[in-house]
Amino acid sequence: MLFNSVDFLIFFPIVTILYFFIPYKYRWLHLLLASCIFYCAFIPVYILILFFTIIVDYIAGRVIEHAKGKKKKFFLVTSIIANVGILAFFKYYNFFIDNVNMLLNAAHIHTYSLPFLNIILPIGLSFHTFQAMSYTIEVYRGHQKAEKHFGIYALYVMFYPQLVAGPIERPQNMLHQFREKHDFDYDRVTSGLRLMAWGLFKKIVIADRLSILVNNIFDTPSLNSGLPVIVGIIFFSIQIYCDFSGYSDIALGSARVMGFKLMKNFDRPYFSKNMSEFWSRWHISLSTWFRDYVYISLGGNRVVKWRWYFNLLIVFMLSGLWHGANWTFVIWGVLHGIYLIVGNMTKQTQHAINQKTGLSKLPFLEKTIHAGITCILAAFAWIFFRAKSFHDAIVVIKNSFGETKCMYQSEYHYGLNSIKIFYTGLDWILLFISFVILFGAHWVQRDRSPNLIIARQRTAIRWSIYFFFFLLILFGRQTGKTQFIYFQF
Repeated sequence: MLFNSVDFLIFFPIVTILYFFIPYKYRWLHLLLASCIFYCAFIPVYILILFFTIIVDYIAGRVIEHAKGKKKKFFLVTSIIANVGILAFFKYYNFFIDNVNMLLNAAHIHTYSLPFLNIILPIGLSFHTFQAMSYTIEVYRGHQKAEKHFGIYALYVMFYPQLVAGPIERPQNMLHQFREKHDFDYDRVTSGLRLMAWGLFKKIVIADRLSILVNNIFDTPSLNSGLPVIVGIIFFSIQIYCDFSGYSDIALGSARVMGFKLMKNFDRPYFSKNMSEFWSRWHISLSTWFRDYVYISLGGNRVVKWRWYFNLLIVFMLSGLWHGANWTFVIWGVLHGIYLIVGNMTKQTQHAINQKTGLSKLPFLEKTIHAGITCILAAFAWIFFRAKSFHDAIVVIKNSFGETKCMYQSEYHYGLNSIKIFYTGLDWILLFISFVILFGAHWVQRDRSPNLIIARQRTAIRWSIYFFFFLLILFGRQTGKTQFIYFQF
């Protein structure tokens, strides 16, 4: 069930209203059943995979808590193998077979050709797999007591707002919340609804509209060059942010309406001064997951420098692979690892340049330039993330320096026409207004919450803002239902 669908428009208020009317002791069951319905709206049979991992990890948590020594580690490893095994089979089996067959062909071994399987990736598998693993790892480390209530644990994994695209929660943050009584609170409910509306605005009005040009540029890269390609790269950088952070806003908002607090997943990443800061602001729940369970386990930065750099590359390579079974995702991850390594190696040089050029005395200009460089580096890496293959990514990069032309509706268009043809005059007006609102909200967010600013306005002003956003979303939507980008992961 998509957050931007009519189905969810019906589902959400029914589930929320019933939540506040149902007796406190049965609310966990209500949310669990609602989450099952939410997930079954995609491919119903795949809920059996969820049930299997939930049962395995629930039992593992109980056993790990009471086990000692090697037995304790054995049960943890068994749980991780079960989770990673399912993820590897559904997400990486065909990728693995494809690469093995390529190696066999390269070695001129044509006798064997391993078969591909016609399987569909269960939606949100990477997200709830990592969330389930965080539970057993935290129990193993002694940071979390094993959950005795099976239903509460199942709800921890299946809680519908963040089930299919995060944030990837930790048991310390969520499990206790399912036992707390959340009364109806008008201010909290309206705050959650405003956050949901903001997420829908970013997804429907900005991301979906930008996808029109982006899809044309990246789906047929050899037919486009010059300005439309550059604009397509920039548009995708904005699209993926608005699409994914929009989902996260709706998830946080829908949970907040009922009284639950999910972890923040985005914090104005394109305002970052460097790539290290970027990753403390982008997909925070995933980056902190890899930090807590992979990076620190490898030794983090408490090792010799070459090993530290190696740890960074491993973590970002795995992060890329987590996103998808394609070498383009691995390259995207490795690029970010290289960015961090080079950034650390040149830290003193950067400081010296700032001193000699006088930038250090102009902090606003310094931050703006550094943020611009960070955006350019991120945008370059996004090319590999969006391209269907390594070859397509290279074509996009090469053609971005070529003549300005774009193939659209079976004919080439040149100059500014190569961009203008994708949108009507109303589309451009909506994009301009949306960019101004997006940038303005992010600028204000440096020291104040736009949500709170709206909440403190007089009734007439507040409802005028609500009506304005309602009109933007109503007239800014594209025809048909558009899936969130991160649902494929």
